[in-house]
Amino acid sequence: MTDARIARSRFKLLALFAVFALPMVMAWGMVEWRLGIPDERTAHGTLEPELPQLADWPLGEVSKEGADDWLMAFDCTRDCAESADRWWRVHRALGRDAHRVSRLRIGGTQSEALPGESVVTWQGAPEWREPGTLWIIDPEGRAVLSYGEGVEASNVLEDIERLLELNPEPPLARLHDE
Repeated sequence: MTDARIARSRFKLLALFAVFALPMVMAWGMVEWRLGIPDERTAHGTLEPELPQLADWPLGEVSKEGADDWLMAFDCTRDCAESADRWWRVHRALGRDAHRVSRLRIGGTQSEALPGESVVTWQGAPEWREPGTLWIIDPEGRAVLSYGEGVEASNVLEDIERLLELNPEPPLARLHDE
């Protein structure tokens, strides 16, 4: 073998090692020094890791349509019928994924519950409560996102669709609910 051929073979071997090692080194650098990781947020709501579990909220009995449902819980203080209709429309706009979400109206017991909605009242006002807030709660009862009173319904719909896409329905979930 000639020297040129040996050099070319070594170069090919080094290039092969680089193809596999370089992405690992780059990934380690990104994690270690936070290089190239986007800082922007994708959710329109406010992340709520500090809120207690839904079971610890001072509410009456909370019911969901399905055990693995996400929950849209909204504090109905004024214009309750309008708020209930607004979130019902967002729920319907989910289309084929609507069965994965339930709605919980907190307060506003003077008006009738809309289809797919349960109504409870506060049994005490927690210090973290802000009237008119909408919370998105995961199937385990953790508040994931919250929205203030003036939020655009399209932003809430976009966030819920993204959450449902990132958390796919278990394959046997529909069979289990029937």
